[in-house]
Amino acid sequence: MSSHTKKNLFSEKIDDWLIGFKDGADFLLLFFKETLSGNFEFKEFVNQCYRIGNSSLLLISLTGFVTGFVFTKQSRPSLESFGATSWLPSLVTIAIIRALAPLVTSLICAGKVGSSIGAELGSMKVTEQVDAMEVSAVNPIKFLVVTRVLATTITIPILSFYCGLMAMTGVFLNVTTNEDTSFPAFLEQAFNSIVYLDLWTAVIKSVAYGFTIGIVGCYKGYNATNGTLGVGKAANASVVMSMFLIFIEEVFIVQVTNWFR
Repeated sequence: MSSHTKKNLFSEKIDDWLIGFKDGADFLLLFFKETLSGNFEFKEFVNQCYRIGNSSLLLISLTGFVTGFVFTKQSRPSLESFGATSWLPSLVTIAIIRALAPLVTSLICAGKVGSSIGAELGSMKVTEQVDAMEVSAVNPIKFLVVTRVLATTITIPILSFYCGLMAMTGVFLNVTTNEDTSFPAFLEQAFNSIVYLDLWTAVIKSVAYGFTIGIVGCYKGYNATNGTLGVGKAANASVVMSMFLIFIEEVFIVQVTNWFR
């Protein structure tokens, strides 16, 4: 009696991870190939930008305002002990622009937009709608993937800027309540220590995070299997993997930009 055993190169988990990494790299190359091949689906791209912005705007507004207000309130006692409350607007603004606004926005969108993309494409995959598009001479990668990834790449930096504005509103409300600071004086104090590198860092982070959310959500959804169970797994994996990669990118970008300070 003979038995057939599967031979692994390293181990089953490591081999599965390597295969998944290769599949992800192939999917990424396919995305760039289709993006640069012309015939852009502009109408679907605009539709996806609207859906992403419309679904996230209210939550980002509330989260950004609360983040700025609470962060200022929590930082005040430490600065008061040194008699340095005048540095509070500058300190909080640096934190918001360099890190908080892009990171908070991307984490919210990873949970809301990333899961939506994974679930939507996953349901289309398991119900064979993607195959039907191919039969109808519609390129599913170009129509479903390229439009969504570019939409997240462009929309999330805009949402990050808006989140920063809402956070600064919370900061100003807290500062003017406690110090009776005028708006022009607040702006002068807040942006006194901001340089162009801080703004470019925020833009680079937001673009990288947006691309990550879009490509991960599309990859997980486009490769979903096992019916409705696979759709749920694709949505969940989109959120978890996006957040994991966002934190990795955060560490990497901070290290690189610190070399230029």
